Amino acid sequence: MPQMGPLLWLNLFLMFILGYMLFSIINFFSKLPIKTETFVHKSTLLEKFWKW
Repeated sequence: MPQMGPLLWLNLFLMFILGYMLFSIINFFSKLPIKTETFVHKSTLLEKFWKW
């Protein structure tokens, strides 16, 4: 097969693009997002009396 017609190259390109997009979508939706717990920061106010 020394030469492929332009339509065959276009079909091959579209097949690879479609495969890449399907792979990316499956990879994106395969993992569930990790829920991060809300961290409640208990702020303790330490007052410093500066002697100027």
